[in-house]
Amino acid sequence: MADKAGRDVIAVNRRARFDYRIDETIEAGLVLTGTEVKSLRAGRGSIAEAFAVVRGDEAWLVQAHIPEYEFGNRANHDPTRQRKLLLHRHQIERLARFTRERGRTLVPMRLYWRDGKAKLLLGLGVGKAAHDKRADLAARDAQRQIERALRDRQRA
Repeated sequence: MADKAGRDVIAVNRRARFDYRIDETIEAGLVLTGTEVKSLRAGRGSIAEAFAVVRGDEAWLVQAHIPEYEFGNRANHDPTRQRKLLLHRHQIERLARFTRERGRTLVPMRLYWRDGKAKLLLGLGVGKAAHDKRADLAARDAQRQIERALRDRQRA
């Protein structure tokens, strides 16, 4: 599947914008093993439960699930291992400052191929409270009703 920018999308975290208010996004590369790349090329992988952390001067993707390559051998990878994110030093320092504040987190939003390399779109987000989520649902429902009414009015 390809997105609007023409990138081949591997996995999308559909709950990211529902659970978090995303202020900004950053693209990061991933350090992968050979069998992980083959598994991702087959379109398998999930970032629904994943998050990113900054430890020291490195950024890591935690709890992303890339299933074992089905034709791999005993040197196959661990499906939920932590994977290093490739970012510039100033970007890592900025992410570290961002996550020090309470309630802020790095949310993986999309995993895709760009120029033959696996990339991860990271969202810098703040967790939403339950009432914010309800307000978003109500606003989306109201917008849907308005569009439906306009469409029905144009038909008549």
